[in-house]
Amino acid sequence: MPAKYDVLGIGNAIMDVIVPVSDAFLTLNTVEKGAMTLIDENRALDLHNKLSDEGAAREVAGGSAANTIVGLSELGVRSGYAGKVADDALGNRFASGMKSAGVEYNTGRLKGQDATARCLIAVTPDGERSMSTFLGASVKFGPADINKAQVQSAAITYLEGYLFDSEPAKAAFVKASEIAKAADRKVSLTLSDTFCVDRHRDSFRHLIKNHIDILFANESELLSLYETDNFDNAVASLKNECRVACITRSEKGSVIIDGDKVSKVPVVAVDRVMDTTGAGDQYAAGALAGHVMGMDWASAGYLGSRCAAEVISHYGARPENKIHDLIIGN
Repeated sequence: MPAKYDVLGIGNAIMDVIVPVSDAFLTLNTVEKGAMTLIDENRALDLHNKLSDEGAAREVAGGSAANTIVGLSELGVRSGYAGKVADDALGNRFASGMKSAGVEYNTGRLKGQDATARCLIAVTPDGERSMSTFLGASVKFGPADINKAQVQSAAITYLEGYLFDSEPAKAAFVKASEIAKAADRKVSLTLSDTFCVDRHRDSFRHLIKNHIDILFANESELLSLYETDNFDNAVASLKNECRVACITRSEKGSVIIDGDKVSKVPVVAVDRVMDTTGAGDQYAAGALAGHVMGMDWASAGYLGSRCAAEVISHYGARPENKIHDLIIGN
């Protein structure tokens, strides 16, 4: 069956709320710098109010996989997305944002329960982002929300590691993976966060070894996965368990594993780092887009580097410039 989508993303549907702050704000409000921390609704409302006092907030339909899928759509890749929002005003804005980005999105809404999820992103002057996330309706995504025909019609199903923090979402994750493999489609996984790896290390190792065709991770996530502080040893371990992997290393660029071949991909410099939110998400978008377009994985990784460079040059986790023309035109 011909693929309807080049990439279908499945993840936590979250509205991002982005606010520039000082380092003192993080200390005063006990926000862990550079980390993603799960919070409850009361903490979310309190922190949201305090962030609002810091200045104007920018609101963008987000979530890690959603950011990647929008980036893919910007690059001209046929994209779909599945994730749960509530039947509320924030959920409406999320759906509208996805559709306006050219992404097919039709997951059923949650009614009469938790509100739509939001990620409160505090960005310090050094460009580092510290995320406090209320998962809300997103964790109610479950196996019933997986559309079998939709997964079967995607050449690649891209799964967000954060889904493993909810049992229903984890079951949906596994169901989608099994459907994709049975249809002879590819499955890709992003590890999402070091603390997420710490929580689900054994499950991730099992998935990577037995079900994942394309893995995305950053250096700290990879080191956590194999419980080592030696990057080369972690890469050697990963080579034995996954055929293709793209590992980002911040200013060191990235490392691409393609079977027995390991390639180093340079970083793309920017004049000023404004906000690192979404850098890994857009790297994945560029790399997957390059793969879909028929590039070798090293070239696809460099396309990922260029997409990451664009997104860190401004606030927000999604492209703002004409990224398709910028990348493909060169």
